[in-house]
Amino acid sequence: MSPDKRPLVVKFGGSSFATPGAYAQLAHALDARIAGSGRRLAVVVSAMPGETERLRERLHEVNPRPTGARVAGMLTLADTVSAQLLAAALQRLGRGATVLVGHETGFTTTDTFMWAGLERIAPEPLRRALAEHEVVVVPGGQAVDGLGRPTWLGKNSSDLSAVATAVALGASACEIHSDVHGIHSCDPHRIDGTRLLDQVAYDDAATMSRHGAKVLHHRAVRLAQQHGVTIRCRHNKAPFTQGTVIGPGGPSASAVVLNLRSRVLDYPDPAAADRAHRAFRADGVETLRLPDGPQVAVIGGYVDAEETQLRHGVTPGRPCGFPVTVLHEDRTAVHTAADEPAAVRLAQHLHDELALSEEQLLPTSAV
Repeated sequence: MSPDKRPLVVKFGGSSFATPGAYAQLAHALDARIAGSGRRLAVVVSAMPGETERLRERLHEVNPRPTGARVAGMLTLADTVSAQLLAAALQRLGRGATVLVGHETGFTTTDTFMWAGLERIAPEPLRRALAEHEVVVVPGGQAVDGLGRPTWLGKNSSDLSAVATAVALGASACEIHSDVHGIHSCDPHRIDGTRLLDQVAYDDAATMSRHGAKVLHHRAVRLAQQHGVTIRCRHNKAPFTQGTVIGPGGPSASAVVLNLRSRVLDYPDPAAADRAHRAFRADGVETLRLPDGPQVAVIGGYVDAEETQLRHGVTPGRPCGFPVTVLHEDRTAVHTAADEPAAVRLAQHLHDELALSEEQLLPTSAV
């Protein structure tokens, strides 16, 4: 298939679906895009805001300590609902649309139910579906293990599903649509004076994501890098303005990462912190072993940290704050703030310092 006829791969995060009417609005935009480009669409979607958490709460009301299989099976339902709603809206416009859920996508993972690692991308299911339909809608974060059991790729893993879809279809790029135009120098919803980063190299984007930046999933960035897929970050409302482009080049990124779902856990000694770090990593949970003390940062939330540690025979660490990370000139430094207001204040202070240091370098750079 010639490059100009390959399907377009686009992803819309949960903020795209603030109301049920948003599905109809997006369907109209996708309908126009098909008409204008003559190309078919693979659309990866996330759940409506709050739906995943509502399912999690319902599950924990029934069982405060559910197994990974139950959690993975429950949480992914929210994304399936979103996919079915968008497909229904497209069909109302006369577009041929279908939904491929986890076991139909061709994505196979490790046998870890939660935070599963993607091991294989079989292209045939997606290619066959797009040969028969104008639009294929894929619920984000879904896959199966080698035995066909449902697995979850982790928080924000719709990005990973989108890149995997691009790989399966041989696409050179995929679009990630969210409520921001791309990667900012810090969370623009909480910090003043942030700036949009126009171009970011794969390595910098992956580092920012590993430390909790919420725009992209770091494994999505690494998969894109491995297969040469350019990631184009765009706004999720018309005119869908493009912001950050993630690819092989770009200047060194400077940013402050603030994610209030992340937590720092303190341990009595380095050996205990090392054991906890290994336990989390064994379950695919993203953690950082902090170098300045017996501490581990659990990144991004959506994990029962106490249950994970106990299951691996590790005495749970004591929550002691929130990580705030500075990336500047290829160096990374993680600071800890005691509570949420302190974390926001620290991030603002560090971002102000970063902006000032860059301003001071401008005259030298201009020479």
